[in-house]
Amino acid sequence: MPESTSQSIQTENAPAPVGPYPHARKVGPLLFVSGMGPRQPKTGEIPGGPIRHPDGSPREYDIAAQTRATIENIRAVLHASNAQLEDIVDITVFLVDMQRDFPTFNQVYGEYFATIGPTRTTVEVRALPTPIAVEIKAIAYLLPPETPTQEP
Repeated sequence: MPESTSQSIQTENAPAPVGPYPHARKVGPLLFVSGMGPRQPKTGEIPGGPIRHPDGSPREYDIAAQTRATIENIRAVLHASNAQLEDIVDITVFLVDMQRDFPTFNQVYGEYFATIGPTRTTVEVRALPTPIAVEIKAIAYLLPPETPTQEP
């Protein structure tokens, strides 16, 4: 792939990736946002609390707070890419406890995306790389910048 058609996106306004990958990659008019969780950009703190104690035992957490923080982290990556939530066309959601968390997750998700209407797939996973309950991966379609029309 030619260098000019692919651009890696990193921002200090989203949590650092937990591996060797960018926050997003822009290829042509598409922006592929890496799986994003609720960790806070500067501190790594998990809004709503981690899903387990350091010893691995489960603990109570707030899926609504984690969902909001995750979507806001995606918004930060989009902003760094000159995009917005309204540009998202497809979302993949990973939940660690579908039965417990889906109703609340879905309600918060609707606050952000009900009128935007991207396609969505939601799956339950056994675990995520950090002690979080939700991770979201997104694809956005970026319209080319408008070019000024010239008068004849």
